[in-house]
Amino acid sequence: MSRNVKGALIQATLCVPATSPVQEISKAMIDKHVDLIGEAAKKGAQFVCLQELFNGPYFCAEQDPKWYELTEPIPDGPTVKLMQEQARKHKMVIVVPIYEEDLPGVYYNSAAVIDADGSYLGKFRKMHIPHCAPGFWEKFYFRPGNLGYPVFDTAVGKIGVYICYDRHFPDGARCLGLNGAEIVLNPSATVAGLSEYLWKLEQPAHAVANQYFVGAINRPGSEPPWNIGEFYGQSYFCDPRGQIMAEGARDTDDIVIADLDLDLIREVRNTWQFFRDRRPDSYGAIVEP
Repeated sequence: MSRNVKGALIQATLCVPATSPVQEISKAMIDKHVDLIGEAAKKGAQFVCLQELFNGPYFCAEQDPKWYELTEPIPDGPTVKLMQEQARKHKMVIVVPIYEEDLPGVYYNSAAVIDADGSYLGKFRKMHIPHCAPGFWEKFYFRPGNLGYPVFDTAVGKIGVYICYDRHFPDGARCLGLNGAEIVLNPSATVAGLSEYLWKLEQPAHAVANQYFVGAINRPGSEPPWNIGEFYGQSYFCDPRGQIMAEGARDTDDIVIADLDLDLIREVRNTWQFFRDRRPDSYGAIVEP
């Protein structure tokens, strides 16, 4: 029996000024995404992934402790609880990237994974943390992830998460494949001029090397007052052969929908035996300091 699932990626512009009170921004963005999740459900989506730090601006464009107000625990914070309700309502798997508080002063860039019955399955914490110009001052806000590369057995298949800058590191993408991922989702916030030439190069390459589906999400538009560049949207799905299946708009809100035939993974792996022919005994240099 064919294993077809319909997935959705949501990219969304900031809907209130970034200079507004932090909690006002969060509420407005959450309300906006609840509506977009509902639209994705009407289109038949069985799973959806939101963009990186979905309920705020990309605040790492500056270094200001006021943004610590966005942190909340996973899974006991209000945003994950709300998304559990949405998952139950729509019978949809939802991946929710938010700013996580582990302990006061210990914060992570994380994504909660919620199953279609509303149950919390676990979380991924962003492993690789950039700190560079223009305006990607993430080490001010986030501790590097410490949960490895988990894969979650959901109602639609085995899902792994990689967040934004992680995508530049093929080692973790391989770990997700070895851990059984069939779909890897990469919520991001990245700007033109810095990484656009890599956007449709690296992640299709991960899909080919590891023979799974990839959903890449990038926010659209620009975000004053920082204006560090244009978040160029273009969220997309690609298949285990690296072919782009569906792609979003560049500068506006969009819901990218694709039908994923998970049986294609076996077909591709039976053609290209990359996992069989690996030589981990020869890769010691990869894990040398």
